[in-house]
Amino acid sequence: MTGRRAAAAAVLMTVLAGCSGGSEGGSEGGDTKASAGASAREKESSVARSGGSVGAQGSPCELPVTFDFAEDWEADAVDAAVEAGSEEAQEAVDALLYQGPVALVCELDAKPAGNIGFLRVWTGKPGETDAREVLEAFLAAENGAAEEKYGTFESNGLRGAEVTYLYSDELLEETKEERAVAVVTTRGPVVLHLGGLDTEEHRAMVPALELAKQTLRAAPEK
Repeated sequence: MTGRRAAAAAVLMTVLAGCSGGSEGGSEGGDTKASAGASAREKESSVARSGGSVGAQGSPCELPVTFDFAEDWEADAVDAAVEAGSEEAQEAVDALLYQGPVALVCELDAKPAGNIGFLRVWTGKPGETDAREVLEAFLAAENGAAEEKYGTFESNGLRGAEVTYLYSDELLEETKEERAVAVVTTRGPVVLHLGGLDTEEHRAMVPALELAKQTLRAAPEK
């Protein structure tokens, strides 16, 4: 977290503190099977092992969706209605807790698993926008986002949009890779954002985002 994010986070912390076999016909078939096996293993290794789930009633964060989070990660709800002690402090807090059409409601911390970064969950009010439009609005509110590459995915009846982009902080002269995915439910849009200390840390945590995507589903209506 850098620049505007770091400053807002520092203010927020202050506020909260106050508050394989071969084929029979020869090597070609064996090579094909070995290659397929390697691809399957790579695919499996690209998804983190589950350490629990969030979203349902009684979980650390109650959300419009449920999904699994990676082993050893820790989930905590975030109160987006934090009130700071001054107008300047409130603006800094709001810059961290609100982005485009969504508000930060849950953080999954990778530090217990040995990485530096968070998978953050943002939610918004029901509307007419689709998942791609939600992501575009989310990034439009992110100063320093560039080179966006959008895609789509489906998971357990949900159709979503995803984006990989570069986040640049001019003050610290640092650029790093980040990712976000979005789905729209009857209870509103949901954005999962994966940051990280730098690109290396970010990519090490991508399997956690892939786990969340594969297990993402609409939560039961209350």
